[in-house]
Amino acid sequence: MKPYQKILIEECGEPLVAIPLQKFAIEFPHPYEKLGAEYEGKSPYCLRQGVLEALETAQFLLHDSHPGWQLKIHDAYRPLGVQQFMVNHTFESLIRKNDWQEHKISPQQRQEIWTQVYELWAAPSTDPSTPPPHSTGAAIDLTIIDDRQRTLDMGGEIDEISPRSHPEYYLRSKTLRDQQYNCHRQLLNQIMVDSGFCRHPKEWWHFSLGDQMWAWLQNQKSPQKTKKRLQARYGRI
Repeated sequence: MKPYQKILIEECGEPLVAIPLQKFAIEFPHPYEKLGAEYEGKSPYCLRQGVLEALETAQFLLHDSHPGWQLKIHDAYRPLGVQQFMVNHTFESLIRKNDWQEHKISPQQRQEIWTQVYELWAAPSTDPSTPPPHSTGAAIDLTIIDDRQRTLDMGGEIDEISPRSHPEYYLRSKTLRDQQYNCHRQLLNQIMVDSGFCRHPKEWWHFSLGDQMWAWLQNQKSPQKTKKRLQARYGRI
């Protein structure tokens, strides 16, 4: 169990609604559908109503400071079946990357791979008290494109298993290129935080609002003496 999964959920019942795609940049087909993930008739481009409203605020803030720029949505709502698919896909990809054969790897090697997998992906838990963030409709993975439709270089790819995925990986670098990467990440973070989101501590692209991770991160900012601790308002949907 990860620390944020200890947060209690008081489901608010807010609906999952379609993201108005004309306001944002997207990939089509969806990146995980291209890999073979099956959404069973559900759209990956959905969020809880309140989360969508906050995302639209973030888009407004971005456009206000950088006219013509857009948020580019990589992934939003993710059913449990897709979560399981991506966990399995990542496991298999890491085996291929190491040039191993699954039936020949040792128990220790298998455990090392699963540790890497679950460093990136939440377990596809069916327990309603520990839902994967994306399965609540309250988490989103995204980046930014400029007014020429060019994706900003963040110094790492979305879903990359690497220390480069940590949001502040380039913070202390002195090279101009790395400073640019850091500026791009900070811009994305600032507009999202100003709109009510919290960023995943280990993923520059992942933001959430109202789920367990969001509540846990907000509580980390509060003084320990504070009696009223935030709870999540979005569970698995």
